[in-house]
Amino acid sequence: MKKIGLIGGMSYESTATYYNEINRKVNNKLGGLNSAEILLSSVNFEEIELCQHENRWDDAGEILARHAKILELGGADFILICTNTMHKVYEMVRASVKIPVIHIADATLKALKECSVDKVGLFGTIYTMKEAFYKDKLSDGGVEVLLPSEDEMKFVNEVIFNELCFGKISATSRYKFLDIISNLASRGAKGVILGCTEIGLLIDQSSTDVKLFDTTFIHIDEAVNLALG
Repeated sequence: MKKIGLIGGMSYESTATYYNEINRKVNNKLGGLNSAEILLSSVNFEEIELCQHENRWDDAGEILARHAKILELGGADFILICTNTMHKVYEMVRASVKIPVIHIADATLKALKECSVDKVGLFGTIYTMKEAFYKDKLSDGGVEVLLPSEDEMKFVNEVIFNELCFGKISATSRYKFLDIISNLASRGAKGVILGCTEIGLLIDQSSTDVKLFDTTFIHIDEAVNLALG
């Protein structure tokens, strides 16, 4: 079994999902008392969010690169950045270590292709939805990306940072998210990417008939497959 390195803490709520689900899936595959070999290096999200807010992405990248080196020195065979947004600094992190860093958008693109989805809605932080680092991975792979309206994007971002990062689950926010998903489907989206690792705390496939692609679980599946070879 390969050792999985996790850069977590963005937020700690979603990192807990990574840890729990990777272990659960490994146990389901191997049985007995088997669990995953995991190294976790967790950042202080306050520092990262401040870098985001002040547009200091290089500083944020240096923080994550430092944690990646910790994981490499600890014997990790590959690394996951347990967040969508911070893949904006993926290249800085990847260049800092000699072991692979598994890009969450690459794994998501693979899942979209397997389901023959060529037009998809994208949920996430305002950075993930608006900036090119994530969308271009999908577009370059032949998938058209649809975004919510400006007001909808602002609402999604506020819920992520003000509610979900603290584990707060609001029925009002859930209904509004489902409305936004319906709007994207009405514009031709064949599925919707839950492109923030916290969104799965609020909605899942049982909530809607629209096909959802939860990047957290897609990333987790990729990690487990790599770990078990």
